[in-house]
Parts: sequence; C-alpha cells; structure tokens
Amino acid sequence: MEQISETTKPKTSPKEFFLHLLSILALYFSAISFLVLLFQYINILIPDVLESEYYNRQSALGGIRWALSALIIVFPVYLLINWYLNKSYAKEPAKRSLRVRRWLIYFTLFAAAGIIIGDLVSLIYNFLGGELTTRFSLKIIAVFFVAGATFTYYFWDLKIHKTE
Repeated sequence: MEQISETTKPKTSPKEFFLHLLSILALYFSAISFLVLLFQYINILIPDVLESEYYNRQSALGGIRWALSALIIVFPVYLLINWYLNKSYAKEPAKRSLRVRRWLIYFTLFAAAGIIIGDLVSLIYNFLGGELTTRFSLKIIAVFFVAGATFTYYFWDLKIHKTE
C-alpha cells in the first residue's frame, strides 16, 4: 500500500525544482527590493540630521533607482512563474504537495516569522532605550508589513490546500 501511494505521488522533476526555487528567490529579491525602496523614501522624507543632506539624498536616490530596476524585472518574473505553477496545479493538483514546494514554503514561513520576531525585538529594544524615532518606527512598520504579508499569504496557501 505504501508503494502505491509513492507511485501516485508526482516526482519532482528538475524543471519543477528550478521553477519553485526561482519563484521563491524572486519573491525574496522582490521583498528586499521593495523594502529598500521604502527605506530610501523614508530616508528622503525624514533625513538624518547628522548626515550631510547632499550625501543622504544622493545615496537614497541611488538606492531608489536600484530597487525600482529590480522590481520592474524581478516581480513580474515572480508573478509569471507563479501563474505558470498555479496553471500546472490546476491540471495536476497533486503537484501542490511536491516535497520541494513544501520545503521552500516552510522555509519562507520560518524566515518571515524570524524576521517578524527580530523586528519586534528591535522595536522594543529601541523603545526601552528611548531611541524610538519616527524614521526608525516607519522602517519597522515597513519590515513588519512585508514579512507579515509574505507569512500570511503562504500560511493561507498551506491552510487552504492542506499540503502535508
């Protein structure tokens, strides 16, 4: 009986492995680029008074250009790959339980949870030290939003599709 269930389960092909890996890497790169973009806008809107205004602005503008460039290319790649994978799942629902997919999703949940926990620790630490500035608070909120949205989406996906 165990052999039968093993043969009915789809095997991970190199194509599936690399599509899932590329999807998750594109997600991470997009999330980091989005955070860099938000951080640089915060740096421009609320400049650090201890830094040179020219240096701070030029550095922020360079970060914005880089983050936008990455988002323009990488986020559509993420969407396209996920569209393709979801189309594949519609044809063959058993592919949702591929081992590589589950490992990458659980790693993403682990990373997002770790980032949220670290974010909250940093918030409390700075609050207790009396260093809670508007600039810092906005960056904490941005990280919490991105990590929380990622965690919520993939947790919801696992719950809805009941992968083991």
